[in-house]
Amino acid sequence: MRYQKFKSIWIYSMLLIPTISAIMALYSHDFYYKSGVAGSGILIILVLYYNQLRQSKDVWMIFGAFLFSIAGDWFLSNKHGDTGMFVAGIALFFFAHAGYLSFALLNGRINRTFTIVLLVGYLSFYFLKLYPTIDNKVLLFASLIYLLISCFSLGAAAGIKAEPVVKWTFVFGITMVLFSDTIIAFREFAAYKHLDFLILPTYYLAQISVTFSLMRKYLSL
Repeated sequence: MRYQKFKSIWIYSMLLIPTISAIMALYSHDFYYKSGVAGSGILIILVLYYNQLRQSKDVWMIFGAFLFSIAGDWFLSNKHGDTGMFVAGIALFFFAHAGYLSFALLNGRINRTFTIVLLVGYLSFYFLKLYPTIDNKVLLFASLIYLLISCFSLGAAAGIKAEPVVKWTFVFGITMVLFSDTIIAFREFAAYKHLDFLILPTYYLAQISVTFSLMRKYLSL
């Protein structure tokens, strides 16, 4: 019993690494620290699941999601008004969401009712707020596809069959990704910048929350 408690404390203490990296990223805006949040998440999960990777396809999906997130963040951090860089960033984050979606589906099934409600809300947002402001057809299409997979990944997260803590910390993480993306959409396409200060904190919180979810999943095996 004492060993199990000590093991849990040791494992959870590793969350200090992505947390410190996130704090440093918020203060320095250095890409090294930005990528360190997801990067340390990958290393933590790799350490925990090292002996189970062959039979843990769902864990590989999170590896991929975090890697694509790092690459997407690099493109968005260096776009400097370049639409091509912005579209490339969206494409990479699309694959990150595909990873989250795959993880959820490997551990459950999509929550249809919740997903439909989410789609109605976000498609209304897209056609009423975004569509009238985007002139570039490629960007318009990329934004729509990204919006759709974002809704499906959150809908699938809500349908995970797992211990409540594992499920809801993962759901919270994907919710934070969607929330952060929504604020970016307001900034980029609706010139609404009053919530910009929440973009990065919620993005890093999302990755830390997903990492915590997989920690908890490991401890519950």
